[in-house]
Amino acid sequence: MRRPDTRFTALLLLAALPPAVEAFVLVKVNFISAQGLPPQITAVWPYDTYHDLRWIFVYHNSWLAFGVLMVAAILLRGLLTTGLVALAWPGEVDRPSVRWLLTRNTFLSVLVALFVSPWAVASVAASVVALSWLLIASLLPMFLLAPFLQRAAVVGPWWRGLPSWPLVGWSSLNFVLITVTGAVAWSVPKWWTVPVAGVAGMLNGLLWQRTVRAAVLAPPPRLAWVPVTPLVALLVLAVPFAVPALIRLLPGGGTKVDAAVLTKPLPPTVRHAVIVLAGYGSTYDGTRPPDPNVQRFSYRGLGPTGEPLPYGSTDTFQSISSSVDLLADQVERLHRRTNRPVALIGQSQGAMVARTYLAQRRHPAVDSLAMFSPLVNAGRAYYPPPGDQTGWGVATGWQLRVIFGGVSLVRPVATGPDEPFIRSLLDDAPFYRNNLMCPVPGVRLVAFLPTATATEAPPGDYTQIPVFQQPGVHGTLLGRRQAQENLIAFITGQSIDRPRREYYLLQRISAAWQAPPLAIWINPAWQAHREPDPAFTGKVCLPN
Repeated sequence: MRRPDTRFTALLLLAALPPAVEAFVLVKVNFISAQGLPPQITAVWPYDTYHDLRWIFVYHNSWLAFGVLMVAAILLRGLLTTGLVALAWPGEVDRPSVRWLLTRNTFLSVLVALFVSPWAVASVAASVVALSWLLIASLLPMFLLAPFLQRAAVVGPWWRGLPSWPLVGWSSLNFVLITVTGAVAWSVPKWWTVPVAGVAGMLNGLLWQRTVRAAVLAPPPRLAWVPVTPLVALLVLAVPFAVPALIRLLPGGGTKVDAAVLTKPLPPTVRHAVIVLAGYGSTYDGTRPPDPNVQRFSYRGLGPTGEPLPYGSTDTFQSISSSVDLLADQVERLHRRTNRPVALIGQSQGAMVARTYLAQRRHPAVDSLAMFSPLVNAGRAYYPPPGDQTGWGVATGWQLRVIFGGVSLVRPVATGPDEPFIRSLLDDAPFYRNNLMCPVPGVRLVAFLPTATATEAPPGDYTQIPVFQQPGVHGTLLGRRQAQENLIAFITGQSIDRPRREYYLLQRISAAWQAPPLAIWINPAWQAHREPDPAFTGKVCLPN
């Protein structure tokens, strides 16, 4: 009668030890941003592999290192899963031999890694561009695949038929558990992260027991003749296309700039000339705003008479430094013509260009910047240019190129992981990670942040400037009446600062699903831009 209790205790200990060890190491090195990840290391498939691959895709600096880490991760994952399945096996059913379980789980570790790899790479890409929709697009396939993969370790033709309702329920609970324990692990005082991770691991062990039992004792599956799992794996490939399409349907979504200053004259109380910088993929047909003191920023520059030139979406793909040069020229000419101080309004990429301009080429007449949906804490990962065979994230970069190449076979893709704008975020990452949301002497700043921005970076104190936070997703605030009213108030000189309490809760809820940031000090490509690392300080705007 004691053997089941002994096996159950061993299961809980085996599931608790790896999270506790990982948490101990992260706390020891003060890796604050990654302290929400340890509870995931012994989660039920595919979340455990999702955890492994995100670390590997960020922390390898050569093809050899990548290969060694992948082989080691697959072998260790197969061994750990074998132990968890063996200890979780229901006592009333004969268990296969350990050799059979080891062979099967090692093979499945390879298979699950292939399933999960594109989405783990997408998660790393999300940490480069700091876009919540890309993080969601990388995570949603895990949630959809989980009920199908969780039976793979214990049953025969696991790829056929629908999973049982108990498996669907346990997999959903697994997602909630990882989310909650990741949030708690990050939120508790320093060394408390270790016992929290250990308890989370024990709960993972309990889920392994319930999941294995549900899979072993499940009745014959519905649609047993249909290869459902491969079909679902193919269907989830549509997720990265569906998520941004849905966002464009939201009010204010898409690339259109719906700023009130572009559609009607400025109020008499506004004494500034204004330049509006639209975001990535935007277009401009050359239509002039009704107010002569307002201009659209042109990613093609100015014509002979000083008017912003029309531009297409591909013109926004240029490097941030190229856009800064164009903005410097446009600010100079607008100020010379109007003799007014200049206020900048930047959305998404436009906010990044405007903030970089303030750091590199600011004209004394520019004294105000309103940033809508800036890419907060962008550049948390790295991959070298395609001509380099070594460098942190070298395999990640090539997998992204392969993914974009595959997508281009289905539909034309004008962009890619090596376009100049993306490379700007990669190469100047220390600035964007540490200084984007910092005060600039002589300039009034405010950031209009949709609440979805909270999920775009690990938890932390990432702003030292006033913020106006409002429910929404990336790029949707500028077209909203309340945001526009506060924008006009800001331009007229009023103070705008309205953080929302749920913003910080959303930061913590997303802690478990972020890719670990690449340490700034470890990357030779960033040696010329040494900055304090928010991944280890939890703060921005710290002096060198």
